[in-house]
Amino acid sequence: MVQRLPIPAARLVSSRSHLVPGQLRVTELWFEVPLDYTTPNGPWIRLFARHASKSSSCDLAKPTQDEAPTSGSTTPQRYMVYLEGGPGFGNREPQDLPLTHFAVEQGYQMLYLDHRGTGLSTPVSAEMLARLPGGVASQVEYLKLMRQDNTVRDCEAVRKYLTRGWPEQDAKWTTFGQSYGGFVSMSYLSMHPEGLREVFLTGGLAPVLRTADEVYESVFPRIARRNKAYYSKFPEDVGAVRQIAQYIESHGNVALPSGGALTVPRFLTLGISFGMHGGFDTVHNVILHLKASLDQFGFLSRASLVPLETHTAFDTNIIYAILHEAIYCDGPGKASNWAAQRVGQDHPAFPWLKPGTSVAELKDPLCFSGENIFPFLFETYPELAQLKEVAHRLAAFDEWPRLYDEDQLRKNEVPVYAASYVEDMYVDADLARETAGLVQGTTVFETSVLYHNAVRAKAEEVLRVLFSLKHDVLD
Repeated sequence: MVQRLPIPAARLVSSRSHLVPGQLRVTELWFEVPLDYTTPNGPWIRLFARHASKSSSCDLAKPTQDEAPTSGSTTPQRYMVYLEGGPGFGNREPQDLPLTHFAVEQGYQMLYLDHRGTGLSTPVSAEMLARLPGGVASQVEYLKLMRQDNTVRDCEAVRKYLTRGWPEQDAKWTTFGQSYGGFVSMSYLSMHPEGLREVFLTGGLAPVLRTADEVYESVFPRIARRNKAYYSKFPEDVGAVRQIAQYIESHGNVALPSGGALTVPRFLTLGISFGMHGGFDTVHNVILHLKASLDQFGFLSRASLVPLETHTAFDTNIIYAILHEAIYCDGPGKASNWAAQRVGQDHPAFPWLKPGTSVAELKDPLCFSGENIFPFLFETYPELAQLKEVAHRLAAFDEWPRLYDEDQLRKNEVPVYAASYVEDMYVDADLARETAGLVQGTTVFETSVLYHNAVRAKAEEVLRVLFSLKHDVLD
């Protein structure tokens, strides 16, 4: 059973508005909420959010200034809170997201809330964790509080502040969950459905009935198929990838410009982009730079290494790496124990995951991994290397709180509108169907021509169909 705790309203720290092109008024909001809702009188942390609404001619006539809190209005607003994917990533500015303009035209007030520990919401870093009293043990305890269950509680705390004094029905709001944001929404439906009017999901039908091992057993075959598609598009990269891997292996590793080491396993994690629109071309461009440097100079230049080094932002978004498998640990007895490493190394397409394997031993094309976190990442990224012991302790931890309430989901009364992608490399489509069948009141738009980041890459198409699930009638 999920733990339902009393949620105090968030405290507003500051509020400041400005206008941006496109007739948008953006308000930057800082809140304070408890770090641990089981001890609300303990430390509080800060959350950052941006509120976006349509500006009026009156707004254009007056300068920006400190705003009164956006609560207590006599006219309740329809709030939609956007839940970003990850975990570990904050939000971009509202004007840069197609959803903002679409939703505002639909009559919503948009709220982009950075999950705790990410973006500007008391962001987690190795240095910040090192300042906690108590060493590794306290760092582990702190990070345990960064999963989706506490993000739900943060949302409720902010909702209670923004809608204080409103009638109960008007105080409900809408969530829009992209990818991991959908996982948060599923926990929200389990823990505090009373706060929700409706839920929209894109690539976010979380595998709520499955363990981390089961998730990766379903995902690795999909990753292998994407590798075949990649090499079909860029057959020249079969040889290029092997050339680069052999160079790295022959040098033991390659020092990276910003620190850390490029090893063959780290190089082969580039496939994390394969599930995105444009992902193949992004990876090919990295390979092209590396090969050109080897062909022309016989070494990997700084200019060729930078695109690879910045390909994954684990050093600046450490929650993504350190808690990625924990989001699949639903309750006691569910330690991840580095599930991706254990499952992946037994798949025939990924023999390089077995420790001690040499590229020279492998005859088939080298397959890239996908959205997987491996122990070796905590040896090759400088920021993550400082948290190696913390990561191992979290991987072994098996007393996680429950994230989902299956009984509550089966009797769910909150409408759920989901876009699901048949070729999704990150959220397995078969497991997504299983979840859609579990959660009462779920309507799904399923397509085989869009990928995981379609809400950004193909926004108009996704949003038009997704919102039609709400407004249209299905025979």
